[in-house]
Amino acid sequence: MSKIKVIKGDITSMEVDAIVNPANSLMLMGGGVALAIKLKGGEIIEKEAMEKAPVPVGEAIFTKAGKLKAKYVIHSPTMEKPAQKISLKEVEKATIAALKVANSLKLKSLAFPGMGTGVGGVDKDEAAKVMVDCIKNYKGSLEEVILVAYDSQLYEAFQRALEEE
Repeated sequence: MSKIKVIKGDITSMEVDAIVNPANSLMLMGGGVALAIKLKGGEIIEKEAMEKAPVPVGEAIFTKAGKLKAKYVIHSPTMEKPAQKISLKEVEKATIAALKVANSLKLKSLAFPGMGTGVGGVDKDEAAKVMVDCIKNYKGSLEEVILVAYDSQLYEAFQRALEEE
């Protein structure tokens, strides 16, 4: 089982094998975490991702990470269209899809933001619980999964989800 760590910070500056982008199926990187990744890593990430679109919720793709410190970006849609409100089912499907891609690439370290907790509008505590459950139950190559919280509410939600297990 992978070691799970929670940190407060910016997912785009993580030095890991891959970071997860809670994408939309069209791979348009116009808001939230996706936009932050594009602004820091470069347009090339969006261009490469869009060549593989559409990607349904429950599947994920990977691209190179441009100027980011990570090697890859795993784009795992939580929603079909940009700015859609979603449910915990999408959070679960997207988290598992990202883990599967990380495993297929034989990655050792992966960083997740809150899946669906921004634009998707999912409750932070509920999303954190689902994500932690998915990560704990997934068997694969990952040795370390880092949950990266952009604010203290999400940080605390991730911490609570880990402690409840």
